[in-house]
Amino acid sequence: MAQIEVILPKMGESVAEATITTWLKNEGDTIEAEESIVEIATDKVDSEVPAPADGIVTKILVAEGEVAQVGDVIAIISTDGEAPAESAPAPKAESTPAQAAPTNNQPAPQANADFSNSNKFYSPLVKNIAQKEGISVAELDQLNGTGQNGRVTKSDILGYVENRGSAPAPAAAPQPAPAVQQSAPVQQVQPTKSYGDDVEVIEMDRMRKIIAKNMLASKQTSPHVTSFVEADVTNLVNWRNKVKKDFEKREGEKITFTPIFIEAIVKAIKDFPMINISVDGDNIIRKKNINIGMAAAMPNGNLIVPVIHNADQLNLVGITKKVNDLAARARMNKLKPDEIQGGTYSISNVGSFGNVMGTPIIPQPQVAIMAVGAIRKKPAVIETPAGDTIGIRHFMYLSHSYDHRVVDGALGGMFVRKVADYLENWDVNREI
Repeated sequence: MAQIEVILPKMGESVAEATITTWLKNEGDTIEAEESIVEIATDKVDSEVPAPADGIVTKILVAEGEVAQVGDVIAIISTDGEAPAESAPAPKAESTPAQAAPTNNQPAPQANADFSNSNKFYSPLVKNIAQKEGISVAELDQLNGTGQNGRVTKSDILGYVENRGSAPAPAAAPQPAPAVQQSAPVQQVQPTKSYGDDVEVIEMDRMRKIIAKNMLASKQTSPHVTSFVEADVTNLVNWRNKVKKDFEKREGEKITFTPIFIEAIVKAIKDFPMINISVDGDNIIRKKNINIGMAAAMPNGNLIVPVIHNADQLNLVGITKKVNDLAARARMNKLKPDEIQGGTYSISNVGSFGNVMGTPIIPQPQVAIMAVGAIRKKPAVIETPAGDTIGIRHFMYLSHSYDHRVVDGALGGMFVRKVADYLENWDVNREI
């Protein structure tokens, strides 16, 4: 019988695991190569995993809602054209000898360990090892994991098994040990919190939890400072009003202010390359590529930051097309994992919500982000050779938040001022 393993693929340099959200095929279903078999979610983006070959799904190894590591086998596909009758019992047959011959050092494996009462998260691999080695859930809960958020990793449990085997006394403890283990889960139970009858309790969805975690981590990592500049963008507004109809007719899409702001930021980064950096301990990592992240709001209110890679190599038309494409697919949740990674500097257009300014939070591991506010008409003093006069001009605020560990006020202030200069000195005769 030819069996093909479905492997959780690598989804980016910083993505190590994914949550199985929805199986698109059930055990026994036929599937074609490259057909999507499962939907997954990472802390970056939702995605789908295609089948590596034609066949029948004979085994699903990771249930919906569970987390798998990159490289884990999450399903088995049989390429023989029919589902094998003995595929399900096979794993149990392998474990039978171990259950029939326990030793003094290793207790018999548990048939079906119940993890529902545990307050900790365990990967399917850790659960399988625990079951095979006869480690109870209560015993597993006592382990201090070295993984993210204290999770018990494969190395942790294998190390525990090795030490446990060399010191059998605790495993075969008489009466006191079980009493402690049995009381531990009781101590972890917390009473249900009551909010009263006049409120609605809404649990955060997966992405909102990730956003909350990342925003808190950024504020704890980077001492934020924000500098503000008010820019007169009258020439820019008049130029866009002049070219936008012809641009849409020629290119088939609209030109908004966002790609114009991005172009100005890219120019300023070339003038001040120490903005385009990240921090690793005591080392400053200066990036050669200029990859601009653009915060985009999704229909459900959540936020995602797609990235324009190598933005310095694109002209204004290229940036415009990229901005429109990424924004549209962000709203449809169709972004690829590598399209939301690798940003070196970010922009947030708070003006699209009618806000005049904001104090944006830096997306780690970047060290700066700029918020661009709404463009508003205001009376202003205009200097002319004949003297000062009052006129109606278009103004906007630029808010530049930066990591004060590595970006001082002088650099942060000069950078946002330079962006404003590029916008204020816009060539009204520029062709596009």
